[in-house]
Amino acid sequence: MDHQLSEELFRKALQYLPGGVNSPVRAFRAVGGNPFFVNKARGCRIWDVDGNEYVDYVGTWGPAIHGHAHPRIVQAVQETAVYGTSFGIPNPLEVKMAEMIRRLVPSVEKVRMCNSGTEATMSAIRLARGFTGREKIIKFEGCYHGHADSLLVKAGSGALTFGYPDSAGVPAAFTQHTLLAPYNDLDAVKALFAANPGAIAGIIVEPVPGNSGVFAPLPGFLEGLREVTEKNGALLIFDEVMTGFRVAKGGAQERFGIKPDLSCFGKIIGGGLPVGAFGGRAEIMDYLAPLGPVYQAGTLSGNPLAMAAGIASLELLLENDCYTRLEQLGQQLESGMRDAAKSAGIPVRFNRVGAMFCAYFTDQPVCNLADAMKSDRERFARYFRGMLEQGVFLAPSQFEAGFLSTAHTEADIEATIQAARTVLKKI
Repeated sequence: MDHQLSEELFRKALQYLPGGVNSPVRAFRAVGGNPFFVNKARGCRIWDVDGNEYVDYVGTWGPAIHGHAHPRIVQAVQETAVYGTSFGIPNPLEVKMAEMIRRLVPSVEKVRMCNSGTEATMSAIRLARGFTGREKIIKFEGCYHGHADSLLVKAGSGALTFGYPDSAGVPAAFTQHTLLAPYNDLDAVKALFAANPGAIAGIIVEPVPGNSGVFAPLPGFLEGLREVTEKNGALLIFDEVMTGFRVAKGGAQERFGIKPDLSCFGKIIGGGLPVGAFGGRAEIMDYLAPLGPVYQAGTLSGNPLAMAAGIASLELLLENDCYTRLEQLGQQLESGMRDAAKSAGIPVRFNRVGAMFCAYFTDQPVCNLADAMKSDRERFARYFRGMLEQGVFLAPSQFEAGFLSTAHTEADIEATIQAARTVLKKI
């Protein structure tokens, strides 16, 4: 593939943007080479500035559950933009979005819109602390909840990709109330509660971690978190920025039958535009200003463009049997990729939950961050570059999720499997 124009753009970007990018993983440092620049996307395909075409399994890191530039979503944005892009005062679309979220996610009685997943998780934690009057929060190693200072401890996503689980510029005092536990280790969580009686405001967790690759909760783990928080008067916060409306209509909490106290959303409810939201029990949410003492605000929160795009995205999910189709495509991809790895004699663990997936180059199960770190990242880098040359775009890091969309077809999946067969034999 020719990447001349992308190379020229990247050289220029390096002069104006730190590392030439506006989000670290985009720099391709974990897989080698330079990034390509996209100027068009439709359905499950993207095209770079050199005209190369790729089947896309990144999907804007999750929002594109219907693929790119879906006509209904584009139309919703166009029709709304004619009347204004932001008002800074209430608009009808934010009420409709709140109604939809409440209808789809039974644990959410009230919801507050914001502008990113980082804002949602940061605000949910502030609210949990304000509601309980406690300071400490438990998070899990490898779970990424945005780049708020107090959460950049053993974080996933780009921080993990570059080998810096903790960020420079974050004072130690900002993280002293953040307690860590390995994901899927319920005993470690119970030990933290025993060591900090009456001090823990809550637990924040990705019910399906998608920022260290993808691994699923072991049986009883999420149920155990629900039990231990209730027993100790703490709140359970589900970060469903990735899993919300993707792994099931009501998110991971529907898929696994757990009812958290607070939930954080993003990605799909913006239909590709910047968005975030957090919600939960009314008595907790009413601690937010203007009713309560916990302050949270945002000029662009609930802006009409993001709400219109998100409403269209959710309506499409409700009108069609999307989750059955996504599960079928996921099963096809999982089965085919495992067969391809077996044929090549390469140890691969292919983890999948619904329309989220990740392939780890290891012969051991991957259930937490420590397991993920044992994977062969150099082999993954060769695999990534090989698949890219075959016209398949995967996340440019071992520690990121892949995403399926309703725009993918069985033929796309089969072509991807065949590409993997070719690449795996060479690495």
